[in-house]
Amino acid sequence: MHVSEVPSSALPLMQGGLADSLFDTAERTPLLPQIARRSETSPPTWSPVTAVELRDEVIDLARGFIASGLYPGHRVAIMARTRYEWTVLSYALWAVGAEIVPIYPTSSHDQVAWILRDANCVGVVVEDEQGLMTVGSACAALPQLRHVWQLDAGSLAQLVELGRSVPFSAVESMRRIVFPDSTAAIVYTSGTTGHPRGCAVSHRNLASPCDSLLAGWAHTTAPPGRQPAILAFLPFSHVYGLMVQGICVRGGFLMGHESEMHQEALSEAFLSFRPTFIFAVPFVFEKIYKNFLRKAQQAGHGALFDRAARIARRFAGAVERQQLGTGAGPNLELRAQHAFYERTVYRKLRAALGGRVCGACSGGSPLNRQLALFYSGIGIFIHDGYGLTETSGGITAQPVGRQKFGTVGRPVPGMEVRVAEDGEILVNGPSVFQGYVNDVPGTREALRGGWLATGDIGRLDNDGYLAITGRKKDIIITSSGKSVAPAALEERLRVHPLIHQAVVVGDNRPCVGALITLDPEFLAHWRANLPLGGASSRDVREQNALREEVMRAIAAANSTVSRAESIRVYRILPEPIDPATGLMTPSMKLRRDAITHHFAAEIDAMYATSRAARRSPAVESFAWEDDNVFR
Repeated sequence: MHVSEVPSSALPLMQGGLADSLFDTAERTPLLPQIARRSETSPPTWSPVTAVELRDEVIDLARGFIASGLYPGHRVAIMARTRYEWTVLSYALWAVGAEIVPIYPTSSHDQVAWILRDANCVGVVVEDEQGLMTVGSACAALPQLRHVWQLDAGSLAQLVELGRSVPFSAVESMRRIVFPDSTAAIVYTSGTTGHPRGCAVSHRNLASPCDSLLAGWAHTTAPPGRQPAILAFLPFSHVYGLMVQGICVRGGFLMGHESEMHQEALSEAFLSFRPTFIFAVPFVFEKIYKNFLRKAQQAGHGALFDRAARIARRFAGAVERQQLGTGAGPNLELRAQHAFYERTVYRKLRAALGGRVCGACSGGSPLNRQLALFYSGIGIFIHDGYGLTETSGGITAQPVGRQKFGTVGRPVPGMEVRVAEDGEILVNGPSVFQGYVNDVPGTREALRGGWLATGDIGRLDNDGYLAITGRKKDIIITSSGKSVAPAALEERLRVHPLIHQAVVVGDNRPCVGALITLDPEFLAHWRANLPLGGASSRDVREQNALREEVMRAIAAANSTVSRAESIRVYRILPEPIDPATGLMTPSMKLRRDAITHHFAAEIDAMYATSRAARRSPAVESFAWEDDNVFR
């Protein structure tokens, strides 16, 4: 059993609920800009909302909830994208002691009905007509559901009007009886297999990682003397998004909301909002990198970008070794090269993100080491961390000034991490959840003597840094009995610009295989710049070139594992794997069972036509069914 623990810092003892921090900030610094409200124009403009203005909006809405008959312990679902109203709603509900139940707005009828029934919600806030129809279709089976409020139909204004007769003191009285261990939210897991499970998290659970990160890392979120500015675009329906919101409100950061996570919307929002720090998942950092590369190649500067990226990684690696005491740091020549690319490339890349970003945090899954080195080398250090819904967010983070790229850092103060003999990660500390709703056996199985069995597998090095290697339930066992953790191979494949998603398969098969989807934007760019001969053989040459690119990516991934664990066969799929298809969760996690079922025919065909792959050290099977991928 390997153990890593960082002593708890001297954080102030929490006395009340999460809403208290908003009220306290409004009392201390009423004119502090707390939120930047996004306009509907393009490009957007951002209007400041001060701490006292935000508090007053929260109070007015809380009065409306009281007038509607809500009281402490009632559960209200919020089914909306990341937007300003989400923050006002959550703090208004917390102010009256209610419990929020976040639901992804893209959830299906069955998922919504399950969560509303399982959580016994008395009310739900939807965003638009589509959300109203989804909830409406489930209402007949939900006798306890008394309220449905629609944001885009003016329901919040109606609630405020309803609460005019409720005295301000009523909100204050209810807020004062909310305690740190009162339940704040029922956050449902992503549901990669079966029904999602509701994790009951307290006000203390949600506040703990926020306060630990603020105490040790807040100074990295903005230059000295400047208020940190955070663009919140991760779903607040996920615990990571709730943690970002909590950090901003508890830390007095300026927070803006962006509802969309696609490239165009984020690029526009970065340029107009100009964040100083970015909270994201690896998928976002991968897309930003690929966008940098694509635009450089389109401008005829692909070779320059490649050289600059290589120097960035070398420079960051040398700095890492110096900080860890294992190297002398960048030499004079490397410093000169880095300074040259800082003037010609790196500052332009940062400008594409608004020009003020000085750091970032990645969570949800481990960030590829080479990608982390690249960002650090261009001046955006990414704190790669680790957390779960059951731990209310962050468990580990990179120590400031002693990062180890390729790991998720060390436990944040107050948290303990163990790795059991079978490799499973166990955690303990103030952010560990209260238990699963309506699932006593599941709670008992997950919490073993106060330690949460995460289901993740990993390892701790001699310095206490944690590396995640995969999920126990995702381990693939081939027909020869070889156990393979797919996550590292998939992560390495996704780094290639042409690859959008990769799913490693091989349970009860003779070897490991991969299902691959292509990035449509980069594919179009790659094809446009591919030197080809006559039109008569164009498709054949394109397919051959694509085969070579994919095999190059697979060879790079295979170089990180043993031969028995390497990918021997692969297939390029004709349709995407993303949340819209139902094959990924909204938090960008693969639904492996759904994927293997959906593509069962493709998997069978891949193995049926590739028996030679069992004999060869190289990938010999190429299966590509999309005749229209280039059209």
